Amino acid sequence: MTVVPVLSSCLRRCARAVPLAVFWLLAGCASVQNGDPRDPYEGFNRAMFAFNEGFDDAIGKPVATVYKEVLPFQIRVRVRNFFANIQDVMIGVNNLLQGKPNAAADDLARVLINTTFGLAGLHDIASEAGLEKHNEDFGQTFAVWGMEDGPFFVWPFIGPNTLRDTLGFAVDVAAAPVRWAIDDSATRYWMAGIYLVSERAELLDVTTTLDEAALDKYLQRRDAYFERRRYLIYDGNPPRPPRERPPGREPRSDAAPLEPDTASRPSPNARAGTFEPREPSNYGAVLAAPRGKL
Repeated sequence: MTVVPVLSSCLRRCARAVPLAVFWLLAGCASVQNGDPRDPYEGFNRAMFAFNEGFDDAIGKPVATVYKEVLPFQIRVRVRNFFANIQDVMIGVNNLLQGKPNAAADDLARVLINTTFGLAGLHDIASEAGLEKHNEDFGQTFAVWGMEDGPFFVWPFIGPNTLRDTLGFAVDVAAAPVRWAIDDSATRYWMAGIYLVSERAELLDVTTTLDEAALDKYLQRRDAYFERRRYLIYDGNPPRPPRERPPGREPRSDAAPLEPDTASRPSPNARAGTFEPREPSNYGAVLAAPRGKL
């Protein structure tokens, strides 16, 4: 497969995606009435979601597919390990800021072991030695500090984020070790591009399965985002959410208490296992009624 046909196909798909994104943007910039309170700008978010999907179909998926088909599995694993080792630096910082010094020490040990014995992180020796890989970022740190989610947004090229996680993402980018360890901007851009392609290639099968099962891809991705972020913030053990009473089923404080149904209860003098005959309450009316009108 040559590069020119791939780029030509990507540009054609991008051209088809732009009108769809413009339509959603013009049709849905206003907030959706009676929608999810976490997503007050659903119209705008759906427009951005359509744009991101079009971009992914035109460029993201084709490039990631070629990357996955051309590079052997062992090389792709080494690329992923290399970037994961760089991420462990700030993961350790976030664990320390969240008050988890033991986890931060493990992250530092992972960086030292994988950078030295793992040949600059190409081999994940630390995991083989029993040091757990963590997943932390500044959005989770802000959550641990008590910052609320804020409204939900879908940003172009970036994807879903709450307001809190948007601020966290900005800090993550600003504090990334690559920014202050590598002076050459071209090298940083190449590394960022390879990282994004590698991450997209790892998710090819997952997104295909989710898309096939989703009735509304936007709602499915949004709910999955909230579930995953909650899972990460609580380190895989989120508390059970409080059970909500359905609308219209709130208990009435002015309702009179129910009186016990004494007629249906057995007589206190009745013995267990014995039948006690009981006269029906309408016995007299039944006897007085003419025949044929019962």
